[in-house]
Amino acid sequence: VTMEMKDSGSVVLTAYHPHSPARIPGVEQGFVQDIPPGHSPASRKSLSRCRRVNRMLSNESIPPAFSRSNSQASVDSTSMEDFWCEVESIKESREDGAEEAMLSEFKPADEGELEAEWLQDVGLSTLISGAEEEDGQALLSTLTRTQAAAVQKRYNTYTQTLRKKNKHTVRDVRDIFGTSDSSPTFEAVPVSPVSPNGIQLPGQKPVWKSVSSKSCLDCGIDKGSPSITEELSYDVSFSESITVLPKTQEWPKNQRFKKEDSALPRFAVRRSRLGLTEVGDLSAEDMKRIRYLALLELTAFYDALGVELKRNRAERVRGRENGLFGVPLTVLLENDQKKVPGVKVPLIFQKLLLKLEETGLETEGILRVPGSASRVKNLHQELEAKFYEDTFDWDQVRNNDAAGLLKMFIRELPSPLFTVEYLPAFITLVEKISKIKLQLQALHLLIMLMPEANRDTAKAFLQFLKKVVANEGKNKMNLWNVSMIVAPNLFIYKGKRANQQEMQAAASTAHIVRLLIRYQDILWTVPSFLISQVRKMNEAAMNSKRQMMFDKGVRKLLRRKTIERERPERPEGAVTFPPYLQSDIPEGVIRVYAPLHSKVSMAIQLNSQTKAKDILARFHCENSCGSSQNMRGQIQSLHEIGGNIGQHCLDPEAFMLDVYRANPHAEWVIKPKAT
Repeated sequence: VTMEMKDSGSVVLTAYHPHSPARIPGVEQGFVQDIPPGHSPASRKSLSRCRRVNRMLSNESIPPAFSRSNSQASVDSTSMEDFWCEVESIKESREDGAEEAMLSEFKPADEGELEAEWLQDVGLSTLISGAEEEDGQALLSTLTRTQAAAVQKRYNTYTQTLRKKNKHTVRDVRDIFGTSDSSPTFEAVPVSPVSPNGIQLPGQKPVWKSVSSKSCLDCGIDKGSPSITEELSYDVSFSESITVLPKTQEWPKNQRFKKEDSALPRFAVRRSRLGLTEVGDLSAEDMKRIRYLALLELTAFYDALGVELKRNRAERVRGRENGLFGVPLTVLLENDQKKVPGVKVPLIFQKLLLKLEETGLETEGILRVPGSASRVKNLHQELEAKFYEDTFDWDQVRNNDAAGLLKMFIRELPSPLFTVEYLPAFITLVEKISKIKLQLQALHLLIMLMPEANRDTAKAFLQFLKKVVANEGKNKMNLWNVSMIVAPNLFIYKGKRANQQEMQAAASTAHIVRLLIRYQDILWTVPSFLISQVRKMNEAAMNSKRQMMFDKGVRKLLRRKTIERERPERPEGAVTFPPYLQSDIPEGVIRVYAPLHSKVSMAIQLNSQTKAKDILARFHCENSCGSSQNMRGQIQSLHEIGGNIGQHCLDPEAFMLDVYRANPHAEWVIKPKAT
């Protein structure tokens, strides 16, 4: 039986609640693996409570009108028992103590405030303040057509709202950009495919080529498993690649998902000649710009699909400053870095994952079968007291209890792992976007938007979940089972009880987790069109800085304020290039530095087939006997530093002549990759 429910935003939520006296509520006949054998008395108690939850939802929460679905296999015809049992387990774990006060309180936004916050979050606060900020001006110079339209739409709404409120005079966008058209427009960079050197070529139309349109499936609904891999291109922005949608298009009212793992299409990322870039391969400053651009692109992407991008507004409430559970990730990492410098994932989280990977991956029902509530509580208290003293005995921890502690850590975070702000956007991408490829693109941009601590922790968690699924033959936990268990821990967060809307969105949240696990290798790859825009931003900022320095030098010369100079032939304020730019290195030749090798530098002639791994192999061959003791055992990578990028760890398969042409003013350094 399928249930439909519309909220005030006309979002249709569907969930399955079987109600038949001949069967256990929530369990389809013959689907016995959802209730593992050997349940303990405590788990039987939880199971009966889960059944009561299902009966409550079936009897009290479902509107009187039902629509019966066809015989199509879908999540609606499979058990939702795992999800409801996990929700009930979460509730039981909080019943022992008083419910803590909410750590995030939502405030209604005043008219125009959302647009102002959006402009600030994409790095365009200059449009609000009126100040000529370098980053803002550089960002505006890189916008694509759809991104420029997204900015113009929000800025126009913001200025119209301020005029209605009779506030201070608002600058017209025509004054900012010097346009004379009656309708203010932002100048957009013409969108075209990225050439091998990473620079977009003018005068060409966008190209989007897929290997097979059949593998782009509506929510995995197809006859038979997809056998063709679709190649994803990152050369053109997602929003520019969308075909025109009919204005009257309506999204499916009864959107369903096949639970079979094989129902998900196969995707592969097209590797350009510049190689692939993972999130950790870029500097913190460049990743900051990636976040600006990702929010801009996500907004433009949703606009192109005719979908509203909803964001929560939450007050920042200070959490605990010490301990392990219930501590903000940033605070926890600051404390951990005093013990282990450079650590990116909380030590307690790493230890719980390691414990489960070593002993729990083959445990039947791991993550699903709950541990003892009293043992988990005692272990929690003992960890808080002994973890940093290294006196905690991990051998005493049973696998199911360790899984309970892992889920507790995620639930007890003051802010959800996927952030309060963007939780609505995660739900929207499933409920309003029908094609899995488009869902994946939206999810990809949301991952790029996450704060570094959240993103690194989520990556470690998803890598563990992938290993759990890989051991399905022994632990009886397939991709859908794992997703159903993990979803309530990620999307029903501390200080917030699950409301009816969230309960009915169970299948949607589980589908999100399934996409995260299945396509994690794709999601943590930075799209090349965003990197291209970062390069343009950095170039624009450098040009602006050089112009300012030149103007300043000219003014000083004219006023004759500088009497003595160390180098009379060079006017103060002129641009000084680093030594590697002043040397007479021929075109196509780079000098590579390797501080940890005995031979610290080498000039290398590039050709069209030279790859980063070839340069690494050459250094390794010539320095195999005399390398520094510090570098032995470390994985060395070639880095692109400076020029139009902060720092970029290169893909070993990247073609170096193309990278060199994309950034001819860079330095090239071999050093260990940051982990």
